[in-house]
Parts: sequence; structure tokens; C-alpha cells
Amino acid sequence: MENKYEPIYNIGAYEIQQYQQNRYPLFFLDVVEEVRPGEYVRAKKNFTYDEWFFPAHFEDEPNVPGFIQMEILAQTFIMTFLTIPEHKGKKTAFLNVDNLRMRKKVIPGDTMIIEGFLKSFRRGVASGHVEAKVNGEYALSADLKIALPDIMREFIPGGE
Repeated sequence: MENKYEPIYNIGAYEIQQYQQNRYPLFFLDVVEEVRPGEYVRAKKNFTYDEWFFPAHFEDEPNVPGFIQMEILAQTFIMTFLTIPEHKGKKTAFLNVDNLRMRKKVIPGDTMIIEGFLKSFRRGVASGHVEAKVNGEYALSADLKIALPDIMREFIPGGE
């Protein structure tokens, strides 16, 4: 099936926030380099030592906490369906994380390249796979299910 949406390139941090509702201090993407709405996304996150979480995790060996790495995967993945015009700006909710693999410590100075693949989107539920690399090495990956609650409610009997 051919995608009816044009690819979008180089979406900066301000514009990303027009598509999703994450905000500082829990907004993490620097740029979405490419998105094919309804299919694929590639994003980038540069980690500098002045990130708010490094001094607390851990002072003698700073690294990116796992929950932040997971949130970066999710923020990247949701761009696969929030860039579809009728979904732009909608709220999202985690439903499930499977096959989470954390393979590499991420430290100040690292740049993470994240790719997300939308496998299905039905009744407001998106399923797909996301993976991140640092210096060409896999850092983490996961299979995600994320919902658009406004759309899901339409399919709940008596839900309106």
C-alpha cells in the first residue's frame, strides 16, 4: 500500500512540539531528521553535560537514566502517527513496552540516532518498533504500543 503523505524533513524542537504535547523538562528530541507519516521516523538527541539529570545520575559516572532513554524512544515513535494531519497535537498514552533491550551506557557528549517503525495503527492504538544507536552501536530498542485516547474512546461501547 502506497503512503499518501509526503515525507517531512528536519523538524526542529519548536515545530516538534506542535505535533506532540511533551514539554520541558520532559521534552527530549533535538530534531526529527525525517518522517514518513504513517510509516517511519528518524530523530536525533545530543546529550550535553548540562542536562538536568546528569548531576543526579551519577555524580562520579554520569549517564542517561533508563526512563529518559525510554521516553526518547516513545517521543520519536509517536511522530510516526502524530504527523498524520488529523492526529497532530493529540494526547498520547503508553499502553505497553515489550522486548526492551538496553545495550550501551549513554553518557555526556553522546549523540543518539533513533529510528521508529509503525507496524499498525488501528482504533487509536499504534504498534511498532523503535531502536537507538550511539556511535553506530545499538544502545537500546523496544516494541511499543501507544494510544490516542480520544480515538480509542470512539470504539468503546457506550464510550461517548
